[in-house]
Amino acid sequence: DPEDVIHVRQQSKAWCWCMCLGLALMLAGVVVGGAYLYRFFLLQEGQVFICGVKYREQDFMLREAIPTPSAQLREIQESIRVLEEEEVELISVPVPEFADSDPADIVHDFHRRLTAYLDLSLNKCYVIPLNTSIVMPPRDFMELLVNIKAGTYLPQSYLIHEQMVVTERIDNVDQLGYFIFSLCRGKDTYKLQRRESIIGIQKREALNCHKIRHFENKFVVETNICEP
Repeated sequence: DPEDVIHVRQQSKAWCWCMCLGLALMLAGVVVGGAYLYRFFLLQEGQVFICGVKYREQDFMLREAIPTPSAQLREIQESIRVLEEEEVELISVPVPEFADSDPADIVHDFHRRLTAYLDLSLNKCYVIPLNTSIVMPPRDFMELLVNIKAGTYLPQSYLIHEQMVVTERIDNVDQLGYFIFSLCRGKDTYKLQRRESIIGIQKREALNCHKIRHFENKFVVETNICEP
């Protein structure tokens, strides 16, 4: 019967379109899943540097003169992974020998122009615009690490201080890029601002502060994160 033939052909056509749509969705899932797996294995297989640097303990603010050689020497160690293609630096600061500084995980994302600190003692995340006057670009930082590992550069550096103040809570960490989202997901996350740029806060005002000491350059930085 011609009407039955037409009906069968319409059913076959509908089934074919459904199957094509299903295959397209499966392929899309494979592509997206493959991208995440690539990124996962990239992070897992990236070379990790465990480096230490000796520095001079002295009160020294950013943009001031370099301290004199008479200051007390201390040492800090870090685990560092540099992803040059992604323009990201991943730093892990273990529990320090001195008790006045917190362990932390740090992400410097040059593509997003953001830095995130995860204070492991507080289990809180803090995000601030990337400070390129302190943080070496990934390619330059990698070169420095390779030289340290090879013994061609044995750093003995100095300490500088930077002060940050918590300004507001961040609820949508998924908008901060893959790496910062991975660091701060499920954590209380806050925006930071450099203290000298905030009007109305006095230098000697008492604040609740926590310190993180780290290096991503030829000097060590003490980041003070304060809550008003």
